[in-house]
Amino acid sequence: MNENIEQNNEDVKADEVKLPVDQDILIKESEHRKLVEETASFKDKYMRVLAEFDNARKRNDRDRSELIKYAHEEVIVEVLDIYEDLERSLESSKKFSTDTTTIKGLELVVNKMRELLKKYDVKPVESVGKKFDPTCHEAVMQVESGEHEDGTIVEEFQKGYWLGNRMVRTAKVKVAKNNK
Repeated sequence: MNENIEQNNEDVKADEVKLPVDQDILIKESEHRKLVEETASFKDKYMRVLAEFDNARKRNDRDRSELIKYAHEEVIVEVLDIYEDLERSLESSKKFSTDTTTIKGLELVVNKMRELLKKYDVKPVESVGKKFDPTCHEAVMQVESGEHEDGTIVEEFQKGYWLGNRMVRTAKVKVAKNNK
């Protein structure tokens, strides 16, 4: 069997050697058109596959970047509660305590937490005085009001936060209802 394979290889090499290098080959016009069309078709398929591959690579890069950017989302949401507790403790200490060392220590910790959130592109949602937006606000109460426009937020019960362009916690708000 190996002898047959070797014989076939020698035949191919012999055929390759017999072909003249710079001699014109005559083929029918219809065969030429068919070959040109096949070549164009293969080139088109190649370009489409190349474009699909490039798009898949870009999509993969974008998805990986998103995954890395938002991988810490759960931890940040947990940290937000602690941050807000610290803010409330600081406000309470300023009102009811005369211990300046404790107040300065709380201010230091709150500022570090604020810088940490800023570093990870965490921003609070603007609420009071703004129009209600269901993408970033959660209405927990409505109040009749003649002094505010309908749908205006009059009070914020819990801050909402953005992580980059993603809402990680909606603000819990009271919304004005105007019966004018």
